[in-house]
Amino acid sequence: MTDQRTESVAASRDSLGWRKLFAVVAPSTNTSVQPEYDSMRPAGVTNHFARISIPDSRVTDDASFMTMLENIRRATMDAVDVAMSMEPDDLIMGMSAETFWDGAEGAERMHRGLRERTGRNVVMGSQAVNEALQAYGGVRRIAVITPYMPVGDAQVRRYFEDCGYDVVALEGLRCASPRLIAHVSEQELKRAVERVNGPDVDAIVQCGTNLAFARVAAIAEFWLEKPVIAINTATYWWALRSNGIADRMQGHGRLLAEH
Repeated sequence: MTDQRTESVAASRDSLGWRKLFAVVAPSTNTSVQPEYDSMRPAGVTNHFARISIPDSRVTDDASFMTMLENIRRATMDAVDVAMSMEPDDLIMGMSAETFWDGAEGAERMHRGLRERTGRNVVMGSQAVNEALQAYGGVRRIAVITPYMPVGDAQVRRYFEDCGYDVVALEGLRCASPRLIAHVSEQELKRAVERVNGPDVDAIVQCGTNLAFARVAAIAEFWLEKPVIAINTATYWWALRSNGIADRMQGHGRLLAEH
């Protein structure tokens, strides 16, 4: 006979997200995070998006980049609060630049604030990439690709240096608006990988969640025979692994297939 308590607990689970419900917060201009996360979603795990409402502002220099970032900052907590209404198990921040700001200390401060506000485990891209690099092991010298202006690139460099890595090459693609980040083609991303790669590079890291880099990273990793980490892949991988979900998946690079 089935225990009545077991039946009650089973009945209370979400019918589709019976393993985990992930709330994901991403800018309203972002069209890459949702399809890339969904392509990595195992059975019983569901992704539920809340959007940070921002305009598709023109970005031409450091000042306009900071205007875009301030737009994101002002609207982030409203989106987080909306996301929490569906009672998720975890919160994933499907945004990138802010999670690197003020280095490792700033990332930890943001992480702590989000945990206090939501009462949930929070997964952020900056910390997830660091976890991914540690999972590969033996990585000290990295090259980085971003869609940012120099002011954003400096914060990314600072974060990784705070974590103990030597950033030997960094290329910011200087995308003209938050929406247009998603318009960077796979061929352009391939060429960026070629430009930052070198014999002194242990691993290549991509930041900026609206760059559709997951497929390019898996292909580049195979040919270059070194870790190539897409921030969306690392973030979703860490969301799964930090929740004890160890499913191995092919087609997304070594991170999800082996670690």
